[in-house]
Amino acid sequence: MAATPAKIIYTHTDEAPLLATYSFLPIISAYAAKAGVDVETRDISLAGRIISQFPERMTDEQKVADHLAELGELATKPEANIIKLPNVSASIPQLKAAIKELQGQGYDLPDYPENPQTDEEKAVRAAYDKTKGSAVNPVLREGNSDRRAPAAVKGYAKQYPHRMGAWTSESKTNVATMGKDDFRSNEKSVIVEADDTLSIVHVGADGTETVLKDAVKVLAGEVVDGTFMNVAALRRFLTEQIARAKAEDVLFSVHLKATMMKVSDPIIFGHAVQAFFPTLFEQYGEQLAAAGISPNDGLGALMSSVADLPDGDAIAASVKQGLADGPRMAMVDDRKGITNLHVPSDVIIDASMPAMIRTSGHMWGPDGNEDDCLAVIPDSSYAGVYQTVIDDCRAHGAFDPATMGSVPNVGLMAKAAEEYGSHDKTFEVPAAGRVEVRSGAGDVLMAHDVEPGDIWRACQTKDAPIRDWVKLAVTRARASQTPAIFWLDETRAHDANLIGLVTEYLKEHDTDGLTIEIMAPAEACAYSLERIRKGEDTISVTGNVLRDYNTDLFPILEVGTSAKMLSIVPLMNGGGLFETGAGGSAPKHVQQLVNENYLRWDSLGEFFALAASFEHLAGYADNKGAQVLADTLDAATATFLLEDKSPTRKIGGIDNRGSHFYLAMYWAQEIAKQTEDADLAAVFKPFAEKLTAAEDTIVGELNAVQGSPADIGGYYRPDDAKSDAVMRPSATLNEALAAL
Repeated sequence: MAATPAKIIYTHTDEAPLLATYSFLPIISAYAAKAGVDVETRDISLAGRIISQFPERMTDEQKVADHLAELGELATKPEANIIKLPNVSASIPQLKAAIKELQGQGYDLPDYPENPQTDEEKAVRAAYDKTKGSAVNPVLREGNSDRRAPAAVKGYAKQYPHRMGAWTSESKTNVATMGKDDFRSNEKSVIVEADDTLSIVHVGADGTETVLKDAVKVLAGEVVDGTFMNVAALRRFLTEQIARAKAEDVLFSVHLKATMMKVSDPIIFGHAVQAFFPTLFEQYGEQLAAAGISPNDGLGALMSSVADLPDGDAIAASVKQGLADGPRMAMVDDRKGITNLHVPSDVIIDASMPAMIRTSGHMWGPDGNEDDCLAVIPDSSYAGVYQTVIDDCRAHGAFDPATMGSVPNVGLMAKAAEEYGSHDKTFEVPAAGRVEVRSGAGDVLMAHDVEPGDIWRACQTKDAPIRDWVKLAVTRARASQTPAIFWLDETRAHDANLIGLVTEYLKEHDTDGLTIEIMAPAEACAYSLERIRKGEDTISVTGNVLRDYNTDLFPILEVGTSAKMLSIVPLMNGGGLFETGAGGSAPKHVQQLVNENYLRWDSLGEFFALAASFEHLAGYADNKGAQVLADTLDAATATFLLEDKSPTRKIGGIDNRGSHFYLAMYWAQEIAKQTEDADLAAVFKPFAEKLTAAEDTIVGELNAVQGSPADIGGYYRPDDAKSDAVMRPSATLNEALAAL
């Protein structure tokens, strides 16, 4: 029998994580090679995904293989060992910006067709649509999620608690949500009895049938849901909340997920833009539409495009008047005039809501000051979770990172489970009528009466991932002796079906002595918060969307960031996917690097993922050296935290590059003194001594470049040579690694 290859795949992604890779990957590769472990890269960046869709238009030097598809296939195999860094889940404005940059770099790419008419334009649009939104995660996640704060990170946060804003009982911050006529209230759900092929059909008022999606393959036991948001009700709701924010004199903000929910939420965002500027769209809506300017792309795209229109000045004046007439709007960057409604991907709910809660329930206003806000979350599925946290803070004050407990997460996500809005089963309804989900035999499994512009969507959750999810929850509860709460609402159609399955599958496991309960999300949140304030931990067992929300919400409150989480995905066929944390702050870090040659990105998530990856490899490849690398990296990371070698926020201290050096030095020191592998110790002893002796020189070389602009040759597609030079400015460190 052939030996299992000792190989780790490290993903080439985007923005700050990509820049950090230029610095950290040479260290990883050098250390791994000494243990007989190969480290290879695969390009799943937004730019790489775009280029891979048009091989016939590329030169041989420009071509990028479809590495995402390759990794998706690998994830189904037992030898999979993939380290997944954060990537851009592109909104349409981001996608267009990436295309424009690549065209400027000489890539023969077509423009993004807003309204494709010809077959060629439709094919181009279909190719681009494969790359936008959460295109990567559903492909790679062939297992469920186990995400938690490592003990070292939690210990550091308790010893050195991050700053939390004070809360008062007078806070006027609240969440506004629809509660009816939305996705939550209109949901229907069925469990398919046998393998089948479904279709989604729109039946017009005159009986005309249009197939929205055919050949939807489902397996026996699969949970299939359908729902819609009534857009007339949405518009009334948005108008009411704009008026409410003004009456209560709080900042108005909209919180959506216009990346992961790549069809539905950009449309909702566009309705928010129109609702905030009613006069603008009443007077100039047709002219804007004729010019291809969509409110879905945000106020920023609109303002950058109107100068060339005949009424450009009047349109700009109307926007200015709309801002004056409406409530004060929450700002993304008050210094640059970038509002909450400028770019759909600027205010992502899972990052924006925790940041707001951490900062006294405040967002930034147009005057440059913090203030209370009305957080508008149209769909009510999970809005109550955030309201529960806000109410708790209003009643009991801010959380204390030095004493608070933790909320690790077990998330249902395998085989694209519950990827609402990330797939090809979401539609803006073209005409009044009904949307029906039909079986292969033509039976109607569910139906909704809809109006023009309503947003209809479906999702699938296969049975095998649900069983695996329940098993993982029990495993984690027993391993940590921690209560595990399934965040499921019996009054919601999808959750009601899952509750039945969870209840049945729990019987297959030994749960004696464990606390495992099922609660509606708001109730589960309140229960967890009560325990948090006592310093107690509670596992949240959730579906995929709540996994996304909770694994930002609680880590940001507990340890100040979600980028430092340990995120393991035990793949269902035996492999491992190791994720390195969230990348929501990555764009600001790139801007700082370009302006000041200083990268604040913290690679701690990569350190934890790498250690888990080595440990996994040691098991399946029977590689003693890989286990030594895992154990010593964990020890080095603990020293790294205790010595406080994470990047500082401002120039003058060490940045990402300096943090990598210190991790490398501590890691080499640990390998040199371990006794499990004498050969590895002998190799690393002189290397560790070399780094230790050269510490001041290396740090000086790394810090010397700070303060001046840096040229990396592109945002979405940085130039490798330029980026390598920027991210590896220490000749002493580079020479030492080369010698190793």
